[in-house]
Parts: sequence; structure tokens; C-alpha cells
Amino acid sequence: MTTTSATSSNSLSSLLNTLTANSTGSGSSSSTSSSSSTGSGGSGTLSASGIGSGLDVNSIVTALVNARKAASQNQIDTRTKQTNNLLTGLSSLNSALGGIQSALASLSSVNTFNSYAGTLTPASGSSSIGTASTLSSAHPGTYTIAVSQLATVQKRTSDPVASGTAVGQGTLSITVGSSTMNVAVSATNTLADIASSINSSSSNPGVTATIVNGVNGQQLVLSSSKTGVANGFSISADATSSSGLQALATKLNTAGSNEAQDAKLTIDGIDVTSASNSVSGKMDGVTLNLTGTGTNTLAVTQDNTAATNAIQGLVDAYNSYVSTVSPLASYDKSTGAAGVLLGDSTLTSVQRGIGSVLSGAVKGNSIGTLANLGITRNADGTLALDTTKLASAFQSNAAAVKDLFTGTNGYGTKLNSTINAYTASNGIIPSRMDSLNNTLTQLSQQQTALNARMATYQKQLQSQYTALDTLMSSLNNTSSYLTTALDQLTNSGSKN
Repeated sequence: MTTTSATSSNSLSSLLNTLTANSTGSGSSSSTSSSSSTGSGGSGTLSASGIGSGLDVNSIVTALVNARKAASQNQIDTRTKQTNNLLTGLSSLNSALGGIQSALASLSSVNTFNSYAGTLTPASGSSSIGTASTLSSAHPGTYTIAVSQLATVQKRTSDPVASGTAVGQGTLSITVGSSTMNVAVSATNTLADIASSINSSSSNPGVTATIVNGVNGQQLVLSSSKTGVANGFSISADATSSSGLQALATKLNTAGSNEAQDAKLTIDGIDVTSASNSVSGKMDGVTLNLTGTGTNTLAVTQDNTAATNAIQGLVDAYNSYVSTVSPLASYDKSTGAAGVLLGDSTLTSVQRGIGSVLSGAVKGNSIGTLANLGITRNADGTLALDTTKLASAFQSNAAAVKDLFTGTNGYGTKLNSTINAYTASNGIIPSRMDSLNNTLTQLSQQQTALNARMATYQKQLQSQYTALDTLMSSLNNTSSYLTTALDQLTNSGSKN
């Protein structure tokens, strides 16, 4: 009996030890925490992660979550990258087209093809009368300008008085045109006080007061702020003013050698006057800035500098567009790398539309084509401008050059219309970019939803594997207890 019992006990102990060893082996690499139980029958040490089963719960849960998330995450990442690349490419294309439109705006500016230069040349025996500036409303031609008188300001000077001497009380009235300023003068006010009151008054009609300390004493100098007879001033003192203040007013109101006068000149023999030495409105689009008297010849000629610069600007903008589009539509056979807009329908349509405009001719225009104007295409697709040929075209027929770009059928007009279909606020490119941004928003929402699902899934797995870990730990403890008990029973039976 004893022998049979011992044999059975040893068999059960061996089975439990085997189960324990297998359970322990699955979690032997965990380093979170551990517990051990060693039976007298030679059973292995049990180590566990967390509770004590030996399962690495966190690693298992993470691996399972990553495995389930991988396909959806890869899809979101791929679509996000593709969408961002398209957005970047379309944004670059839109900017390049915007550069062309900015250059076209300069070409269509009213002053670009209507710029003129005005040159004054002194006649024999005369001196320069000043300079001339022009507007787009000027007309080419040659004119004789004879200036006999410049516009001047009015100046009046008081009698000298000792520095610091009071003038006398009362009220001074200074009038320019229909505006009058009243200056209250106290019994202790000096010329300097009066000058200060005039200059600081908010109702000053256009007079400047200055104190000059001469050898005979202080003197008040009044000057009108603007040239011309209409800007001259008059001064008076009211009846209640002291004799000293009335005398000052009478002196300053007396005409002298520096009176206001208008500029006097003739333009091709026609008499002209001007309150200012900047004579404008007397000739279409021409302003004469007079500095002296004499007779000069005014030559008004068309200035093509602005137009030449604008045409060069268009060429530069187009070349910038080409340099932007080239990598967007590129393909490298050796590496297989492709531009983000390779084969894109919008880019293809833009290139076709612009190419069609520039390769065509302007009907009814004597120049006809860009090549005839001096704009040719290089091997790399960029444009080049022959400024010498352009200058010759301007000299031959400036109106035709203007019409070639800004006319109803001009390159600038057609090109701007073509590009605007893509770049306008409701155009093709902004609409596509809006759609792509909406896609990114949706992808972001998908990412948020995926993260939420995976967080829930992770919690479920964490709960399940934690329960399994607890159960396995309990089984390990039971196994250890039974092994020890059986060993003790076996040892007891052997002794008997």
C-alpha cells in the first residue's frame, strides 16, 4: 500500500512540475516583477510580469493593437501624404501663374504704354527756366516756353524796436483771401510774443512770422505761406488798439519791394499766368517747374522705358513659371522619382492653354507675333527678349506694340483670361485646393476615430490579459502548493 501510494504521489508531482515549468517558460523574459516557489521535488522557479504569471501583458497588448491598427493607419498616412503633395504642387503652380498675372497687370497699366518725357532746352542766349514732368495724357510735340516773371510770396517788415520792448495792446487782424486771424496783444507783449502768437494760431490763414535782430533793433517779418497774388495778406488793428499797435499794423500793411505776384509766361505765344511756379493744367499732361526766366524749347517725346521693363517683366514671370512647372511634371528614369503633378489634368490643361496663346498670332496687328517683336523660345522652354529688336518696333509703330499686348486680341488680354480661369477665387486651382483641404480634414477625423477605436480595443485587451495573468498566477500558486504537499506526503510515506 505504501509503495503504491508513493508511486502515485510521485507521478502527480512530476505532472504538476511539468505544467509549472511550461507556464514559467512563457514569461521568463519579463522583468516587471517576480515571485518564486521551489518544491522539494526539484520544481523550476516561477517568474511573472505584474501579478506573477510570467506573461508580458503590455508587450502582448501593444503588439495586438499595432497589428489591428496597421492597415488602417497605413491607408490614412498614404492618403495624407499624397494629398499634402498635391496641395504643395497646386500651390506652387498657382503662385507661378499669379506671377504672370502681376506682370500682365503692369503691362495693362495706363501709364505703361503712355509714358512721356519732357525736356526743356534753353534758346540761344537764354538760361534754363526749370524742368518739365509729364503724365500719360501728354502729347508728343515741340513747344516754345517764354517765362517773363516767377511767382513770389508777399513779405512785409516792421520798423525796428529795442529788444524786449512792448508794442502796445489791442487786436491785430491778418487776412488772406476770405480767411482772417485775430491776434490779441497785451500791454506787455513784444514783437517776439506777437510772432509766436501768429505762428501757433489754429486759425492762421497762411502767414509766417519771423523775428530778425538787426543792427537797429528787432524787426518782425511777415511772409505769405504760398506764392501768388491770391495768397497775399493784409493787416489792420482795431479802433481800441494802442497807437503803437496801430502803427505796427499800418507799417506791415504798406506795400514794399517784396509783393506777391503770379508767374507769367507764354506757351507758343499764348499768355499764361500761374499762382505757383509749378505750372500745371495749362498743357495736357505737362507740368512746368519754373526756377528762372527766359525762353526754352519744350520737347515732349514718348518714353518706352516703362513698357520695355513691363515686357521684360512678363518674360521673367513666364520663365519663373517654367522653372516651377518643370520639376512638378518631371520624371527621373534612373530613380523612378516623379514630380507631384506628373500627369495631373490641371497642370496639363494650364500648359496647353498658355502654350496655345503664346504660339498664336494677333490678328490685325502689323507685328503679329512675339517672335517679330523680339521674344523667342529657348531650348529649355524659357523665353528670351531681344531689346534691340523691341526698341526698333517701338520706333516704327509704338501703337502696334501696345496693341500686341493690351488689345482685345492681344497676348496679355488672352493670357490673363486663360490664367484667370485657373487662379480666380472660384477658379479650378483654388477649388481643387479647397477640396484637398477638406480631404485632409476628413483624414484627420478618420485618424481621431481610429485612435479612439484602438484605445478602446487596448483597454479590452488589457483587461482580458490582466485577468488571464491573474488566473495563471493563481494556478501557479496552487500548483506550487500541491507539489509541496505531495512531496511532503511522499516523504512521509517513504519513512513509514
